[in-house]
Amino acid sequence: MNDEQLLKARLMDLAKKAYKQNIYTYTGFLTPAELSIFDEISGEFKYVGYEINGGYEDSERQMVSFGSEELFGYENIWPIKILCVEPYIEKFADELSHRDFLGAVMNLGIDRSVIGDILVKENKKAYIFCHENIFQYITESLTKIKHTNVKVHVMEEADNKSLFAPELVDMSLIVSSPRFDAIVAAVTKNSRSETLKLFSSKKVLRNGRVEERNSVTLKNDDIFSIRGYGKYKFIGCGNETRKGRLYVNLKKYK
Repeated sequence: MNDEQLLKARLMDLAKKAYKQNIYTYTGFLTPAELSIFDEISGEFKYVGYEINGGYEDSERQMVSFGSEELFGYENIWPIKILCVEPYIEKFADELSHRDFLGAVMNLGIDRSVIGDILVKENKKAYIFCHENIFQYITESLTKIKHTNVKVHVMEEADNKSLFAPELVDMSLIVSSPRFDAIVAAVTKNSRSETLKLFSSKKVLRNGRVEERNSVTLKNDDIFSIRGYGKYKFIGCGNETRKGRLYVNLKKYK
């Protein structure tokens, strides 16, 4: 069986287990490509019900849970913990990127599926979304990132969720047409053939799902990301230039 078939079989098994045993079951944190596969067969889970959650709004990696309060008679409590990782002494801390935080966590020997999104703030600290089974190990074991000594604590439910709000920077581009591939080409500064390869290799996401249709037209507030180039929100098209090209307004996630 290939990876896609294995994932579908795993989803079916979790749904059946939830229905038969009257318990909520959960996937690990699925990638956007895996979530797209789930979307394809989501209609097959109507008998048991399901929810999707990554721990905060607009999360990229998300869990799927099978079951419902209506069916089971009790509430779904997601097994997601949020960890705050920050330097002990900020003024001596390195500039830390998403790759630095992820690499440090992976070096602990943790499977990627138990780690959700990692939100880096001010190049110094990060919020890590993880499965509750692993949070204590990370809290005790993650002590250093690059040359920076760090401390880790669990966020409480009462903590300010606005901390997870993204930082956005305004952008304006000139494109040949409002098609998605034209916008991606302008963002990446790639040729048409290079841009089409990004779509065919499943490196372009729209609203958290893989988007292979390069000719679609974005809607206002659509969120898209291009692997290796960042994440953006489409604000809309502006006026035309004298040569008939279009101004496009975006916001880039920092």
